[in-house]
Amino acid sequence: MRPIYASIDQGAFRHNLSIVRSLAPQSKVMAVVKANGYGHGLLAAAQGLAEAEGFAVLGLEEAVFLRDAGFKQTILMLEGVFQADELREVARAGISVVVHHNEQIAMLENAVLERPVEVFAKMNNGMNRLGFRPEHYAQAVTRLAGCANVAQITLMTHFATADEHPGVDEPLKLFHQATQGLSYPVSLANSAAIFRHPETHADWIRSGIMLYGASAVAGTPAQSYQLRPAMTLSSAIIAVQDIRPGESVGYGNRFTAARNTRVGIVACGYADGYPRHAPNGTPVMVAGQLTQTIGRVSMDMLFVDLTDIPGSGVGSPVELWGAQLPVDTVAEKAGTIGYELLCALSPRVPVRVIKHG
Repeated sequence: MRPIYASIDQGAFRHNLSIVRSLAPQSKVMAVVKANGYGHGLLAAAQGLAEAEGFAVLGLEEAVFLRDAGFKQTILMLEGVFQADELREVARAGISVVVHHNEQIAMLENAVLERPVEVFAKMNNGMNRLGFRPEHYAQAVTRLAGCANVAQITLMTHFATADEHPGVDEPLKLFHQATQGLSYPVSLANSAAIFRHPETHADWIRSGIMLYGASAVAGTPAQSYQLRPAMTLSSAIIAVQDIRPGESVGYGNRFTAARNTRVGIVACGYADGYPRHAPNGTPVMVAGQLTQTIGRVSMDMLFVDLTDIPGSGVGSPVELWGAQLPVDTVAEKAGTIGYELLCALSPRVPVRVIKHG
């Protein structure tokens, strides 16, 4: 069997959830498990985060899957429904929906449902992605409040720069101005805001990447918040080549040796989810020691420098990211973010779930 696999540590989820609670003890936690639990597996993530008060997903299929799997807490569809006929299943399963445009309100007004639906009314306070503009927000909430198919309403927005300058001051001010006189629960903070802006914690916090043990703030390692990675991507050396100065490895000869070099070939490539654009020097752990990639990543394999790891060879364990090597460190060298690497894990990579880590 090919030696690559991903380990998912459900104990890390529980640990990270406890960190979230310590930062926002008065808030209910909405654990974001969209994108197949950020690549960790929807069910594995939800089981590890079972003590959260809610889950946030993207579409109806994920929401119903969690409900049918026995999860009783709030399950929120972050983009709401896409067609009116989805509302019947939403109502049947007791799913909550984000409402972010007038057409979704009209769907609710015109639907015939077995019971009302809980909604999170989303404001666009500057990201210009989803939501009602501040000047139209109160009118939208009033319309929802008058709809017989709407149960609980929660006021919601999302910050574009919670993790960087200029922060949240201006969008938060806009939110408060637009919601004056509206007495409903509030959900504001994503992972970065949970860390950096306690004034945004409110009734619900929406925890995403931090629950997976990666950083939500560029330049601030997850370990500084005592977070633990939930995913470790492992493989092994499957071949070794000894090359001389002037010889190259891989497609395009992107690495040429300046010295006698032991090259390890790792069973992992871009078809497994490793970034093809990762440059020479991307960190890798081999047999517990830090080394680096050399040459271009191919579909099924990549190259690492074994020259300074005596005793390494065929069968030596390799960690691409995880317990020893933070995914954010790899992502930074590859010019991307940890979110992308985790979400890109290929379905062909076997997953081992550790339930009692």
